[in-house]
Amino acid sequence: MSADALTPPEAARWAARSGLPLAPERHVEVAATADHIHSVVSLLRELDFGDTPPSAAYRAGEEQDRATV
Repeated sequence: MSADALTPPEAARWAARSGLPLAPERHVEVAATADHIHSVVSLLRELDFGDTPPSAAYRAGEEQDRATV
């Protein structure tokens, strides 16, 4: 875990601020899950998508038509 890892008390505090109070036995698991999600998102942010168009530009039917021509 990084120095910025979410601690169980912080996880409980953030959950309560969001209107989702956690039972004390869930604090550790929620903090670990939040840290895992953060690490995955951090990796995704490092990806270079270059000239990849946004998903709204993708047309599935057109891709299939080009592949068969």
